[in-house]
Amino acid sequence: MTTTDAAGATGEAPSQAPPGPHGEHQVYGYHKSKDEHLKRLRRIEGQVRGLQRMVGEDVYCIDILTQVSASTKALQAFALQLLEEHLRHCVADAAVKGGAEIDEKVEEAKQAIARLLRT
Repeated sequence: MTTTDAAGATGEAPSQAPPGPHGEHQVYGYHKSKDEHLKRLRRIEGQVRGLQRMVGEDVYCIDILTQVSASTKALQAFALQLLEEHLRHCVADAAVKGGAEIDEKVEEAKQAIARLLRT
């Protein structure tokens, strides 16, 4: 199986989630919604391809900006859903385990939220 990057180059598809520190298969918070997320990302990809087409066809600037706004909102909604799943699964799991892992997961989440707010 191959994948295509944003530039159109193909490469080997990444394997599923990398093994955890003890060799076990990791299951992340988005696992249950993976198909839904992939469908959503394909829609967003289609929106971005539409932007490319619009620029190539010399569409009016404001119409392109409207589509940029819609694409941006779609990515933001995806990011919020992924963040919620991370909090419910990864952070909650770390809280149950306790110790330094909870501090690490909360810090990761805080930094992710800060990156989202900067956009």
